[in-house]
Amino acid sequence: MTPLVEVRDLQKHFPVQRGLFGGTTGQVHAVDGISFQIAAGETLGLVGESGCGKSTAGRTLLRLLQPSRGEIRFRGDDITNLDSTAMLPYRRSMQMIQQDPYASLNPRMTAGEIVEEPLVIHRMGERAERRDRVAQLFERVGLRPEQRHAYPHEFSGGQRQRIGIARALALSPALIVCDEPVSALDVSIQAQIINLLTDLQEEYGLSYLFVAHDLAVVEHISHRVAVMYLGRIVELTDRTSLFETPLHPYTEALLSAVPIAKVTARRRQRVILSGDVPSPINRPSGCHFHTRCPYAHGRCRTEEPALRMVRDGHLVACHLHDGCASLPLAQPH
Repeated sequence: MTPLVEVRDLQKHFPVQRGLFGGTTGQVHAVDGISFQIAAGETLGLVGESGCGKSTAGRTLLRLLQPSRGEIRFRGDDITNLDSTAMLPYRRSMQMIQQDPYASLNPRMTAGEIVEEPLVIHRMGERAERRDRVAQLFERVGLRPEQRHAYPHEFSGGQRQRIGIARALALSPALIVCDEPVSALDVSIQAQIINLLTDLQEEYGLSYLFVAHDLAVVEHISHRVAVMYLGRIVELTDRTSLFETPLHPYTEALLSAVPIAKVTARRRQRVILSGDVPSPINRPSGCHFHTRCPYAHGRCRTEEPALRMVRDGHLVACHLHDGCASLPLAQPH
């Protein structure tokens, strides 16, 4: 079965300029060769520290940024190098929910105009039909239809994010890239938005690329999870396998920082990583993580590990698993 989205060796590099009129002195390797698939009706969580390239990956997938290399396929069609005109039909099926509900809405437009704008751009329906569609969307995301006449500053943060969700739904997309959609909201409101996204997925068969740094949120909404570090995916598997049996040292460190509210079968010792994330301009040789990994050895410093399947459906990029040996993860107290 053809996946809804298929990404192969996707790369996005940004040039580093010297001064106002200087030449290029280097490249920021924001996304450094990632591959994944998203099935219809599936949520793929994309997690990692700030600056690891996960938001850039989402924007490049939607062709808001032009890929430096690689291939993007949507419903089997190669959309990697399509121009803006050829991309227009695909943009109806690929939408985005922005991170900041305060900055992502035009303060000079009413909420209704914001949600209606995609319909106007794509010339869908007459004016009365668009107004009816907007009213229906407001009700579906938990807002009153009469609120479409209000301006963004009249709404709370959670209500603004609901407007953003309504705008993303306007064109009946198949894929929505959620770029940290709850990180700017209070915890109680986060739960409401996550539950809304889950209900919408079940109702409309939506697929999500859910970009986040909060693993607790990702565990709640995702079917599979990809872990990014310095532009690369280091682990990719289903939600249960990732949280119960992580295979990459970086994933183990991330999970050890997640508060556990109840006693679980697997107690984790806190893992503190040494040093800072290396610069994406001057990346380490070999495994990008070896400068902070407590298990690094000589091969890690010279040879880049490939993302390969170690267990059924569980992919990891780590030399410690080349012989399928168990990773000596942190021991319980």
